[in-house]
Amino acid sequence: MKRKLVILALSLVTATMISAQPKTSEYRISKVIHLTGNGGWDYLSVDQVNGNLFVSHGTTVNVVDLQKGEEISVIPGTNGVHGIAVANDLNLAFISCGRDTSVKVVDLHNFKDVARIKVTGLNPDAILYDQFSHQILTFNGRSSNATVIDAKTFKVKATIPLSGKPEFPQTDGNGKIYVNIEDKGEISIINARNLKVEKTWSIAPGEEPSGLALDAVNKRLFSVCGNKMMVVSDIEAGKVVTTVPIGDGCDGVAFDPEKKRIYASCGEGVMTIIGQESADKYIVVENMPTKQGARTITVNKSTHKVYLSVAEREQGSRTSKPDTFTVLEIEPVK
Repeated sequence: MKRKLVILALSLVTATMISAQPKTSEYRISKVIHLTGNGGWDYLSVDQVNGNLFVSHGTTVNVVDLQKGEEISVIPGTNGVHGIAVANDLNLAFISCGRDTSVKVVDLHNFKDVARIKVTGLNPDAILYDQFSHQILTFNGRSSNATVIDAKTFKVKATIPLSGKPEFPQTDGNGKIYVNIEDKGEISIINARNLKVEKTWSIAPGEEPSGLALDAVNKRLFSVCGNKMMVVSDIEAGKVVTTVPIGDGCDGVAFDPEKKRIYASCGEGVMTIIGQESADKYIVVENMPTKQGARTITVNKSTHKVYLSVAEREQGSRTSKPDTFTVLEIEPVK
């Protein structure tokens, strides 16, 4: 009976969220997907080939069928899970498990275990698959380094020292990997061939960069920062070209190259939507209401739908209410 009441309450919240959206918004919450389990959350990743969404959640990863809009599997044994790197050409997903100092490898079709790889740093957080070099990189938050793993053999190839605490990475698909250095306010470039840092630059006035997105065509990086701004960098010149105001508590950012939209997920309860008018000109389109705590994000570049994960919080606390974990699906209305 209690579970029925919880589901009824969540349904009422969902209806209220959808109906309460501004009428003039270019976007809308089209679906609220309820997921099982409890605990905190971090990154989420789209498998565009198979149409699934992987959502980090406590000690598990929830898998969502995006066409059905429902959970189809739960991957256990991911203690302190942070990120999920999808490698479609290998039919594998690589999951960073911070508390276990490991990477769990699963099959993309049946979600069963394939391997467990020990990481050479502390608290592997963000994780990246670089298809150009067929390498997995974990960015280890407590040891200021990156572990490089051969994605085919699962062998550790190298440990790359970094100038500070790494956050989210991106790859250009041609041998360059970019990563935010959160505590230094910097971006570093890793050469995927020789596995060395070849350049680092400051992104001041941005502070504590977390999420990172890449526009490979215009050679621009988008770093969302703790002081309520997004910093745009020229990756060839290695310098800041402009900044854009965003909401508070942002942890993630996603770029849709076809729509020329950048989405910053802000924990205060808004998604800042930024329009790209040219390589160096950006405007805030709107700050769309989402939900307090919805701070991580991903975009499906095929459907142009955006996904954020969040749970209800106990009043005056950061503790999540049981059985309230959801994914918000947001879509353009025109």
